[in-house]
Amino acid sequence: MKNLHRVMTFIFAMASVVVFAQEEPTEKEPQQGHQNTNKFRQLYQEFSTPNQYRTASGAPGPAYYQNTADYEMDITLDDKNQKLYGEETITYTNNSPDHLEYLWVQLDQNVRAKDSKSQLRNGNGIAAVNQTGRFVSQFVDEPFDGGFNIEKVTQNGSPLKYTINQTMMRVDLPEALEPGDDVEFSIKWWYNINDHIVNRGRSGYEFFEKDGNYAYVIAQFFPRMAVYNDVEGWQNYQFWGSGEFALPFGDYNVKITVPADHVLDATGKLENRKEVFSKKMMDRYEQAKKSFDKPVLIVTQEEAEKAEKGASNKTKTWEFEAKMVRDFAFTTSRKYIWDMQNVKVGNREVMAVSLYPKEGNPLWEEYSTKAVAHTLTSYSDMTFDYPYHKAISVHAKNQGMEYPMICWNYGRPNEDGTYSDRTKFGMISVIIHEVGHNFFPMIVNSDERQWGWMDEGINTFVQFVSEQQFGKKHPEAVAPLDNYPSRRGDPAKITSYMKGNQDFISPIMSNPEQVYQLGNNAYGKPATALNILRETVMGKELFDHAFKTYSRRWMFKHPTPEDFFRTMEDASGVDLDWYWRGWFYTTDFVDIGIEEVNSYYVTDQPTKAGKEMLKRYGIEDASQIDALYVVEEGSEEYKPEMKNKSALENAPKLKTFMMDNFTEQERQNMNVPKHFYQIKFNKPGGLVMPLIVEYKYKDGTSERINYPAQIWRKNDKEVTRVLATNKELESIVVDPDMETADVDTSNNSWPQEEKPNEFEKFKEEKTKG
Repeated sequence: MKNLHRVMTFIFAMASVVVFAQEEPTEKEPQQGHQNTNKFRQLYQEFSTPNQYRTASGAPGPAYYQNTADYEMDITLDDKNQKLYGEETITYTNNSPDHLEYLWVQLDQNVRAKDSKSQLRNGNGIAAVNQTGRFVSQFVDEPFDGGFNIEKVTQNGSPLKYTINQTMMRVDLPEALEPGDDVEFSIKWWYNINDHIVNRGRSGYEFFEKDGNYAYVIAQFFPRMAVYNDVEGWQNYQFWGSGEFALPFGDYNVKITVPADHVLDATGKLENRKEVFSKKMMDRYEQAKKSFDKPVLIVTQEEAEKAEKGASNKTKTWEFEAKMVRDFAFTTSRKYIWDMQNVKVGNREVMAVSLYPKEGNPLWEEYSTKAVAHTLTSYSDMTFDYPYHKAISVHAKNQGMEYPMICWNYGRPNEDGTYSDRTKFGMISVIIHEVGHNFFPMIVNSDERQWGWMDEGINTFVQFVSEQQFGKKHPEAVAPLDNYPSRRGDPAKITSYMKGNQDFISPIMSNPEQVYQLGNNAYGKPATALNILRETVMGKELFDHAFKTYSRRWMFKHPTPEDFFRTMEDASGVDLDWYWRGWFYTTDFVDIGIEEVNSYYVTDQPTKAGKEMLKRYGIEDASQIDALYVVEEGSEEYKPEMKNKSALENAPKLKTFMMDNFTEQERQNMNVPKHFYQIKFNKPGGLVMPLIVEYKYKDGTSERINYPAQIWRKNDKEVTRVLATNKELESIVVDPDMETADVDTSNNSWPQEEKPNEFEKFKEEKTKG
């Protein structure tokens, strides 16, 4: 093989004549210098300097810390007036090295206050056509007043000074909270619960007019501590509505009082199950703990429909305890059907749970808990074993929102119980997505307020993997389709966004409040980027190990984007700065094509181009050197009869060289090519990507070559490759499986595919008609 390399090097050195002939230097004015703009330069300017808190490897450093917030809460739901009342005592522990003179508390419900500025943050206009309900809510109806009413903030019964700034509240401490110390204070509040169908939002109630009942999905319902960390101190970016939440971990003890005929579930372990469950419900719960293949109904549809007809004036208090969670949410209604199924996750058992009104059936009883169970196992395989004891899916119209151990999901059949594939797959997908959020960001606790893609994009990527596995595990749910119809993750599905109007596109590394298309920016594009990284750039083995390393390093911690980027490189040994820069820090798009293809044969007879090149190096007589030359097909010197002969036949000097330098056995093992093709690939798009090329030959065979992205490192516009082969080339296709999100495939083929114009398409359709 070493000798074969020598002869091939000899051939290609002379085959470069054509290229070199185009690089003749010309006299011109000196150019201005420039900084390093190479797309493979390292991200030193973009990244923060590693330190004792966060290391260059992407792991937490030896001085990493995070503060904690523990809550004791008493909550009362007023089902007649749709109000929520609460009292909480917060124990906040300062694990930082800093002295804290005040604390910041988030008042997210204030986004619904009458005087909230969130409704004024965007420009607006009036469309030619408006939905009646939206028109009324926007221009006619009085704004809903759903902000917090803070009744008091106290410490040991004495008032604490506090200042409310929109959705943030500063609590001034009598004395600074020293490193290692904790402080305890209490807040009493209430607010009006919003109708999440009319007023939208991540939390609220749905009113069912036919039976006069309410179903509540309640979150962001209590004043919550903000995060204090080594990156920015207090995370006190206002809640405007798009950017979600940044929260510290802590322990919760919560008592929730609701009407006695309601059923309720929430974050955490139900501590008084025997008090709030009937004997029949307890028996069914014990059955569910033993059922690993199908859900067990805790409350049947018949029982839920019977409960709908009453309205108890008595109350019942449900008590929950949650350890090491970053938030708390609950759902309650007398309308709920309730089922549970046990799931084996690693060496633990986890209860998959669903609550839904009859309006969700028959779809929900068929697929909800099945999707929850699948999500727990598939996500655990990609990251770490799910650490909590349950995961709950709650049916709520038009909702898709997540909290620790509990989430709200849409997907409602028609009134007659029928539903489309779109409704079915939409429901399964949103359940996988929202249950998956338990991993990102409920456990790998990124800052959603600042970096929406770190929870939405990463989670949507794992969702894509999970959906495809669901399709294989439950083919009956997917049939007659071949694969699960994932909405996001497939590279081809992000191209329309990436090639869109640049005035309305932002880099992924943008705050969620500052982007035009949040779904594409925070969900679709980062999910696609990670899918391509796994499938095409790194390979599954390297990617999966690095991704699992990141997930485990930052379980129950607060990672930044840099921690993710650095860990993925550190654990895989793959330099990805070029990838992060292109996909995450710019709005560049992928467009790689074939500019030209030229065919050559090799001869030892000097050519015009060869002689000219030799003269530039001071060689006037070509016969003075032992050299080979290339002749381009179609040129003046081209001889068709030499096209299909081997280089040995066309160049006797090559044959002599081989006779003199190789043994007979070595010569027999050589395969000297007949055909030489010089292919120029161009890159109109800004994104650097691997160059995936499929070569098809006239004998019916083909081969695929995956040139690494580094092929563009010295010329970001175009690159030339020589293909030496014994077979005559028939066609070339770049990115044949559309795995790089190439926005324009019209330049991906040689010969270029003929596409009918609009008139020809019209004639063809008329003919078929």
